[in-house]
Amino acid sequence: MPRSSAPPAPHLAPPVGALLRRYADAGEPLSCQPVAQGLLNRGYRLATTRGSYFLKQHVDARTADRDTIVRQHRATQRLHGLGLPVAPPLPDSAGRTVAVIGGHCYALHPWIDGRHRDGAQLTRAGCRRLGTLLGHVHTCLDRVMGAPPPDPGHESARPEDTFRLIDELLRLVRARRPRDGFDELAEHRLRERRVLLAAHAHRRPPAAAATGWVHGDFHPYNLLYRGAEPAAIVDWDRLGVRPRAEEAVRAAAIFFVRPAGELALDKVRAYARAYRRAAGADGAELAAAVERVWWERLNDFWTLRWRYQLHDRRADPQFPAVSALAVWWTREYEAVRDAFTG
Repeated sequence: MPRSSAPPAPHLAPPVGALLRRYADAGEPLSCQPVAQGLLNRGYRLATTRGSYFLKQHVDARTADRDTIVRQHRATQRLHGLGLPVAPPLPDSAGRTVAVIGGHCYALHPWIDGRHRDGAQLTRAGCRRLGTLLGHVHTCLDRVMGAPPPDPGHESARPEDTFRLIDELLRLVRARRPRDGFDELAEHRLRERRVLLAAHAHRRPPAAAATGWVHGDFHPYNLLYRGAEPAAIVDWDRLGVRPRAEEAVRAAAIFFVRPAGELALDKVRAYARAYRRAAGADGAELAAAVERVWWERLNDFWTLRWRYQLHDRRADPQFPAVSALAVWWTREYEAVRDAFTG
C-alpha cells in the first residue's frame, strides 16, 4: 500500500481552462469534482460539453516528473494494444499526453464507469479472473517494456531498524493528549509487534533480485469493474522492476484480508493458481514471495507513520486490519504459504 515521505501538497483547483485549450475536441468545461479515492496523487471527474474525463494531477514527488509519467503513458498505450483493460491518456492537439502547467503535471484520461470490488465481493470465479488478469499484466509488461535492467537485489527490512521505529512511534503515541481508542490500539499493536519481531528476527529473508516489470500498486482502488468483468487497471505511477511474485502476494494480502485481519485462504488459493498459470510462475517462486511479503508486513508501520510522523490521518481506517494481519499471518504461516503454492 502507499507510502510517502511527506503529506500531500496544499489542494489547489486544477487549471481546467488552460488544460482544455490544449485539446481540440475536449469541449468546454462544465464541472470538475474531486474523486475521493487516492492517497498519493489527485484525481477529478471533469465534465465538459463533449463528455466526461478523468483528470489526474501528479503530486507524489517520487513519480511526478514528466519523463516518468511519459514512460507510464507509453506502457499503458502498448498494453491497451495487447487487449489489457487499461485507460491510456488522451493526447492533446500536439500529440502530448502530459501537460505541465504552473509547475505541476496533468494528464487527461477517458472516464471509465465502474466500481471497485474487494475480495469479499468476488466469487471463486472472480478470484480466478483476478489472478489471471495480474498474470497477464506481468507477461504483457515483459513484452512492452523489454528486458529489465540489471538488479542489485532488494534488501529486506533489518530488525534493528524496526525496533528503533517502534520505540519512536511508541514515544509519539504515548505523548498524545487526549488519547483516543486509536491511540490505545496503536500502542497495543506496537508492543505486540516488538515481542513478535524479537521471536522471529532470525527469519529475515535474504535479498531478492527483481524478476520483471510490475504495476507496483495493484489493489482494489486501482481496479475498476463493470459487472463481474475488470474494466480498467488504473494508477500506473509505480510501474517498475521488482520481484513479480511479490506483487501477486502483496495484492492478495490487500484484496482478501478480512476486517479481523485474516486472509480468506480459499479465495487466495483460487487466485494464486490462476496467477501461476497465467504468469508461468512456479510454487517455489510464490513460496519465496510469501516469505518476503510476510517479513515486510511484520516490519511495516506505514499507517502509523502517516498518522504520528506526518500528521496525516487518511490511512487510519486501514490500520486495524493491516496490523492484525501481521499477527495472524505469523501464526498461520504454513497455511498461507500452502494457499499460494498448492
